[in-house]
Amino acid sequence: METASQDLIHEHKAILVALNVIEKMWGNVQNNNKQTDYKDIEDIIGFLKIFADKCHHGKEEDFLFPALEKVGIKNENGPIGVMLAQHKQGRELIKQMQESIVNKIINRNAFVDAASSYVNLLRNHIEKEDSLLFPLIDTKLSASKQKELLNNFENLEKDVIGEGKHEELHALLEKFKKKYLK
Repeated sequence: METASQDLIHEHKAILVALNVIEKMWGNVQNNNKQTDYKDIEDIIGFLKIFADKCHHGKEEDFLFPALEKVGIKNENGPIGVMLAQHKQGRELIKQMQESIVNKIINRNAFVDAASSYVNLLRNHIEKEDSLLFPLIDTKLSASKQKELLNNFENLEKDVIGEGKHEELHALLEKFKKKYLK
């Protein structure tokens, strides 16, 4: 990746695939289609917790948003504050999806409600970041700051997520693409 925004947009593409998978899963659960079992749901929730939240949102919260604040982008009552509130809301919806599975049994209504809310929230969130927030990265942050961000992103992936975990998560996503998005 050349810039911090390109790295984050690349991750958005993987997250959007995961959202399409969840959408298919919740449709299957709603229609009592046995193609989706509790284990697949637990695995996609695990993907979201690690890839979307811990990795992607971690990069934004730990490095990008503070860098943007330093160049005058508002947090409180501004775009960063909105993004942070949506991250928090997303975490709550992931928790609700997780809690919709008890003893390997899926509470259909609880899962469908939480999953559909999460998908809608994140699609809207990604659209805002890609069209409004990320263009600010390229106009407000110097090339050296962008390089520093990319180094920080790489270190977060290695130190917080773990060596090889990114590749493992992408392999899981590929498996789900083949199963659910034929």
